[in-house]
Amino acid sequence: MQIMDKIQHDYSEPLAMLVEKGERMLLQIGHKSPHAAKADGIYDDMRLDWWTAGFWPGILWILYDVTGKEQFKEAAWSWDEKLESKMMQANNFHHDVGFQFLPTAVIKHKLTADSDALRRGLFAANFLAGRYNIAGRFLRAWNQDKRGWSIVDSTMNLSLLFWAAEASDDPRFTHIAKAHADTVVERFIREDGSVCHIVSFDPETGEYLGAIGGQGAGPDSAWSRGAAWALYGMANAYRYTGDGKYLRASQRVAHFFLANLPSDDVPHWDFRASESLNGEPRDSSAGACAASGLLELATLLPDNEGSIYLRAAERILMSLHHNYATWHLPTHEAILLQATGHRPAGENVDVSLIYGDYFFVEAIAKLNGWNNRIF
Repeated sequence: MQIMDKIQHDYSEPLAMLVEKGERMLLQIGHKSPHAAKADGIYDDMRLDWWTAGFWPGILWILYDVTGKEQFKEAAWSWDEKLESKMMQANNFHHDVGFQFLPTAVIKHKLTADSDALRRGLFAANFLAGRYNIAGRFLRAWNQDKRGWSIVDSTMNLSLLFWAAEASDDPRFTHIAKAHADTVVERFIREDGSVCHIVSFDPETGEYLGAIGGQGAGPDSAWSRGAAWALYGMANAYRYTGDGKYLRASQRVAHFFLANLPSDDVPHWDFRASESLNGEPRDSSAGACAASGLLELATLLPDNEGSIYLRAAERILMSLHHNYATWHLPTHEAILLQATGHRPAGENVDVSLIYGDYFFVEAIAKLNGWNNRIF
């Protein structure tokens, strides 16, 4: 029996609600590049080189793939072209080109065989490969003067390199992706399964200098969305390579994540933010991302082992569906409430975030038999 045959709930209703919601979002969001929606429920319109630019078109491509409705395809079609055009004008693109081009150019090529989309995806992969530091075996984060910084988020961007290796029959992309994945296992994922956000290296020698809290509560904290990035990204690395150390790393993070969930199965923004988390905000985006990663992990294991992760993903998704979604707020432009962006900086706390919406749509689509993959 395939692991997805063991799903305990019927997710056709949540999917139908998401399709209806997606049709409303088309009218509400239009050509905006959304990132956060605050109390008024209206998504902002971020610049195109912002790291979240791919998630709204990613939602549209998934909804098109599961429904065949042309309006979703038409709305998603030009996003990879717009991103490429912006990339030619601006120097603000960095390690997150995977988040930008996997849900646009790469899925567009997979679904339509568009040759320009293939070219754009490979262009982005070459750009990402160019950020690899040979001495430290890591992908450089951002474009600041912190030339030796790398972040756990990049674990998800590795899928762009793995895809490019297959699409171009060029193993250099896999070599770089595996080298960075090895560094994630060694330097980002702790023995107990918690993760750190930022790791600093000497950019000249590659020497490990230490961990930095970043968007977590501190250098020794356990930022929940960082754990979700690592859980999901390591599962993807195993799916592409078959290397068991990535599977074991994904499981280790998954066990830590699940062991620290509160009673409603939606995580606080950091599992170690304080001795008492009662007053700390949740992060629905971390829950949605982790749930989609847990579904991926479940498919990579024998049924009796994978069912543990399938059950956990279902619990998280059912809680998000019943307790955090905006079904009762028809004018609200987002799907999920109570996400946390950057708590230490006081930015986007208790808001809706487009990547939380994306991973929720992705996970519900998987539970309804969607077999294509963006990450």
